[in-house]
Amino acid sequence: MRIDSVRLDNFRNYETLELHPDPGINLFYGDNAQGKTNILEAVYVCGTTRSHRGGKDKEMIRFGCEESHIRMEVTKKEIPWRIDMHLKKSRAKGIAVNGAPIRRAGELLGICNFVFFSPEDLGIIKNGPAQRRRFMDMELCQLDALYVRDLSAYSRVLMQRGSLLRDLPFHPELEDTIGVWDLQLEQYGTRLIRARERFVEELNALTGPIHERISGGRESLTIIYEKNTEPDNFAAQIRENAKRDRKLKLTHTGPHRDDLGLFIGGEDIRRFGSQGQQRTAALSLKLAEIELVRKRSGEGPVLLLDDVLSELDRARQRDLLDSIGDIQTLITGTGTDAFLESGFHIDRLYQVKAGKLAQI
Repeated sequence: MRIDSVRLDNFRNYETLELHPDPGINLFYGDNAQGKTNILEAVYVCGTTRSHRGGKDKEMIRFGCEESHIRMEVTKKEIPWRIDMHLKKSRAKGIAVNGAPIRRAGELLGICNFVFFSPEDLGIIKNGPAQRRRFMDMELCQLDALYVRDLSAYSRVLMQRGSLLRDLPFHPELEDTIGVWDLQLEQYGTRLIRARERFVEELNALTGPIHERISGGRESLTIIYEKNTEPDNFAAQIRENAKRDRKLKLTHTGPHRDDLGLFIGGEDIRRFGSQGQQRTAALSLKLAEIELVRKRSGEGPVLLLDDVLSELDRARQRDLLDSIGDIQTLITGTGTDAFLESGFHIDRLYQVKAGKLAQI
């Protein structure tokens, strides 16, 4: 897959931007707070409907404007695609593919495959379970259209069930309705768990050899899917936690409470790993993502690296850069020295300053 062109109108600090990236390595450099990350964010949003930063659509619209437009042209398996996305302050985003509006954002997913790596991702190991669940969800949403629908439905049911739990003390007559939500929670949640099981199994097979290589053969990384409940036991556990749910007004059963365990030599590196081990493990996960996309889609993803090299030592920088190969890559950084000193080849160089882009 490759990006052929990107156009931004009133996105973040850009009034307008026209970009035709090279199929190879593209470096965007400049001081902090000039708009480098915004370019990568726009690309990711246009291909996945979500910002890697989280937040709301209106936060991405240029100050003083009512809407923002992103247009991206990509080629995947020699088939051209054009994606148009309108972000609006007071309404849901509008999306069109090849000029035809789509009704559900999930219809967009599967066209583009991105692997996004930012300094925040280096904290995926030591931070809480929510970030590791988000890691699984963001990748699976690009690879599996059914997962997108099930995740959206599960999130909606979870929210409705939570609202009902909070209302029950004031409306006891609603007690009989909770079984409807329990049934849907089990239905959609079981599908999510099954998809995550397959994902972690595939990821584990790739991550182990990668981590062993970049640690110089000293360490082997194992990933364990720590399920909150087994699919076959979902309904029973919902019943078991019923009183607790009502008391605390929270749903305690389901994949929204899953986690990923990461172990080196049997030691849980989330709690006991050194900073170096945690960063190497995070890098291994991202490199495994690239290979998993290749395996699932038959093509390499577009790699988006947001100032991540400044957070890695020389050895890990080299491991990351060596893994790029023939993948189209968009990299941001505050300068070019690290790339030049390492002898890394850059196909196209851009300077970013105050929301303006200049090809060097």
